[in-house]
Amino acid sequence: MDSLTKVSFTNLEKVLYPGLELKKSRVIEYYIRIAPRMLGSLKNRVIVMNRFPDGIDKGGFYEKDAPAGTPPWIETFNTYSQTAEREIDYVVCNNLDTLIWMANLAALEINITLSTIDNYDTPDLVLFDIDPEPPCSFDDVIDIAFSLKEKLDELNFRTFVKTSAKKGLHVVLPIREKYNFRQTREFVHQFGKFMAQESDLVVSEAKNSMDPGTIFIDYLQNTRGKTMIAPYSLRAEPKATVSTPLEWKELKKGLRPDEFNIFTVLQRKNDPWEGLLTNKQALEVE
Repeated sequence: MDSLTKVSFTNLEKVLYPGLELKKSRVIEYYIRIAPRMLGSLKNRVIVMNRFPDGIDKGGFYEKDAPAGTPPWIETFNTYSQTAEREIDYVVCNNLDTLIWMANLAALEINITLSTIDNYDTPDLVLFDIDPEPPCSFDDVIDIAFSLKEKLDELNFRTFVKTSAKKGLHVVLPIREKYNFRQTREFVHQFGKFMAQESDLVVSEAKNSMDPGTIFIDYLQNTRGKTMIAPYSLRAEPKATVSTPLEWKELKKGLRPDEFNIFTVLQRKNDPWEGLLTNKQALEVE
């Protein structure tokens, strides 16, 4: 494997998912095989890695800065982080070698920004993060996602959906790069408020996001520098779940997020998010 890549592999026998006895070598293999579908979503975007070098049971850490020892061939993007209050050299993943390098770092979770490095202050994706609190079920999340889709359909918006690979769903709109994050955040927030008026399950404000038996339409991720889990990224969950793009028709009652995992996703033939960025939309209703 080393001869085909610039990456020098380490600790390939390290078990990263103890419950499944999945080794780092299997994680690297997954990212190699999913790369044709995944790299397009990563292109020219800031990456935030969530690394688990000792396995998911030992805890992980987020890494924004390119770590010490980053090879010179890894592309980076330098920008000021308001939350960190300093400049950060972020990793940019535009090729297979970089993806493999991150996998070798046990970056199980790969997160991306909603804007590209070419227009960092101007998002080209709008994210509706549909996030439930127990006892709300995934079936409830599906209901709310379809309710949101129906409202967006009425306004002629084209929507894409994926599992978060935890307990929720992500609904995404590709948009023209002429809005700022304040505008996209407010766009999502207003939809959340509207849906909260219609459904007792939905809450639209962060202060209620942890209320039991509710579903939060999280608008706050639509902020400069915030990220979402990348399409086809693994999660540090016991069943090695994957944030999986779906066709809307696949969302049916009884579906469970853990059906989409390191074993099953590679068997999927189509990429429902192919061409995501080829039809960018205006947020104004025409």
